[in-house]
Amino acid sequence: MSNVLSVSGLSKTYDSGFQALKNIDLEIEKGELFALLGPNGAGKTTLIGIICGIVNPTTGTVIVDGHDIISDYRAARSKIGLVPQELSTDAFETVWATVSFSRGLFGKKPDPAHLERVLRDLSLWEKRNSKIITLSGGMKRRVLIAKALSHEPEILFLDEPTAGVDVELRRDMWRLISSLRETGVTVILTTHYIEEAEEMADRVGVINHGEIVLVEEKKELMRKLGRKQLRLCLQHPLDAVPESLASYELELSADGSYLTYTYETAQNRKGITSLLHDLTEAGIRFSDIETRESTLEEIFVSLVHEAA
Repeated sequence: MSNVLSVSGLSKTYDSGFQALKNIDLEIEKGELFALLGPNGAGKTTLIGIICGIVNPTTGTVIVDGHDIISDYRAARSKIGLVPQELSTDAFETVWATVSFSRGLFGKKPDPAHLERVLRDLSLWEKRNSKIITLSGGMKRRVLIAKALSHEPEILFLDEPTAGVDVELRRDMWRLISSLRETGVTVILTTHYIEEAEEMADRVGVINHGEIVLVEEKKELMRKLGRKQLRLCLQHPLDAVPESLASYELELSADGSYLTYTYETAQNRKGITSLLHDLTEAGIRFSDIETRESTLEEIFVSLVHEAA
């Protein structure tokens, strides 16, 4: 795939001296869903703000589908739709008016059919003539998404889009995103709901203290950094782990009825075979085996902790 977004050497230092971003390099492929993860204050929103032309960079370049965000601002910005964190809307405008106005800002000709599709997809059609001030917080969030899609962008930024919203909106939004991706729209997501990134993302980037810690395909990231646990239910409780099994670093449950073996998913599985053999040699019998694999959230927490 070709890159639709290229960020090179991007830094941002505010007048106070605070450096929000430090030499960011990032390539986003056309049509992918890229999840950008990081704790509060890591630089996610600043990075998105620069790409979308809201914040000025200190150094570096950003190219959006071949257009520089500084020298070719209008063309670059027309490619982008942004759903911000803040619920900032035209309170006394109707839903239809504000979405139509957003489309016009990008020089797009009126297209009532497109706007109707967007509003219907977001369950807003029945509210099209309502003033935004009368809508619930969830409905206002839907309006922000509709505004971002009004001019048919090729790249959609979602900055914490489901924070504090109801389950129905979350479901509607992900259904809409799936349909957008089928048409080739690139989606870049920041979220605290890491299970969403785990389910939807093609690649994951982790940012911390203004620096990109890691960018990796989700499946490869979980393969390389994920951990698995083997939990053995013992037929007879143990008081302690035998010395002969010390090399496995087994964890014995408080009541002595379970042993837990933790290993890297990328490691050779021969370790499990050896463990089971050595358990038998030590006279330890078990009645059941359970396995679990680390989630993307656990991997994210460990990466941020290492980078702190």
